[in-house]
Amino acid sequence: MRLVLKYDPGARPSLVVTPGTGLDSARAILRRDLDFSDRFETVILPEASGTLSGKAGAFNYDLYRKLGAAYAVELADVGGRAQVRLHDLAAGKVAAQVETVFSPATDPGFRMQVHRISDEVVRWITGTPGIAATRFAFVAGGRVYVVDNDGVNLRALTPESATSLSPTWSPDGGRIAYTRLQDGRGPIMIQPIAGGAATPVPGTNAGLNITPAFSPDGNLLAYSSSTEQGTNIQVANVAQNCCVQRLTVGRFADNLSPTFAPDGGRLAFVSTRAGPAQVYTMGADGTDAELFVPFDFGVTGSTNAPEWSPEGTMVAFHREVSGSPQVFVMDVSGRRVRQLTSSGRNEDPTWAPDGRHVAFVSDRSGRRQLWVIDIDTGRTRQLVTPGAARLPAWSRRLK
Repeated sequence: MRLVLKYDPGARPSLVVTPGTGLDSARAILRRDLDFSDRFETVILPEASGTLSGKAGAFNYDLYRKLGAAYAVELADVGGRAQVRLHDLAAGKVAAQVETVFSPATDPGFRMQVHRISDEVVRWITGTPGIAATRFAFVAGGRVYVVDNDGVNLRALTPESATSLSPTWSPDGGRIAYTRLQDGRGPIMIQPIAGGAATPVPGTNAGLNITPAFSPDGNLLAYSSSTEQGTNIQVANVAQNCCVQRLTVGRFADNLSPTFAPDGGRLAFVSTRAGPAQVYTMGADGTDAELFVPFDFGVTGSTNAPEWSPEGTMVAFHREVSGSPQVFVMDVSGRRVRQLTSSGRNEDPTWAPDGRHVAFVSDRSGRRQLWVIDIDTGRTRQLVTPGAARLPAWSRRLK
């Protein structure tokens, strides 16, 4: 049984991050993280010193209630430790709190520490952690980059000397698999995020191998392999570095872009076996293949880049609409399809771990950049990237 607390648009609880002395950098990150969660109506206060306390230094519940907030988040320096308190303003009490020690703001790990606190605050109120402690991988200028969820801490993961494609995260966020184009071939490499040498995936040393996807347990890697006989989906055991198995057989069709269901039992993928590219599903052993996303008989065009949502209830993909790709989601149980975008060209969707945010590439601002949409409210935000962005992948929550 899953208990999910969901707020309808317009009925989200209002929240304010209170001002205070010290910890200004952490407070700014926390405030932005909570806004980007799209779980709350945030009450914006002017920057001010002090804590706006009530009588005898007590927390001023009456003031924040008058501002229309339901919750207040207070970040305070208590003897060198950061104390985070969630105040339930209606009840007039502290609903939850945690203490931690932040690294110096110049430390590379500082921002991620604050992001984890932000996710904990979201969990206190909604029952589900936030998405601040996540990262994006994407391609720009032929290199794979990684960046924090809020668009900060950008760094290149692959060298300029090789053209890289199709990054995907391991479930634990510790590795990225990607295609490295070299000498007319395209092996798939697995690169540790913390550094070290990239290692090739077995079975990918010949031909062009693209669109890798890890299984939910991280032991298997599915990918598309192109040879003179066609493009087929294969799976390799990357935990034991062995055991390559071909899952599709297509001499005159392309099969690519595999994505595992969260339970690992099935894969969705793209195939041209019936003509235009459409999304199919099959068992993890390659059996029982069937059309997955309903075909609309020419109303829209080819369908590509499927990705299963973390909870398994939806699949995101892009589909041609009047010659321009747009992002859609499909409810798995009812096979109902909903269009999310309409402005510009929008493609390559990827899910956040909360199952309600989707990132994608769009040229709506004039060049191809990363955008994030909250599928419940429709709110969007842009992440500025170097050059034209392609092929984003959103990590799970980072431990």
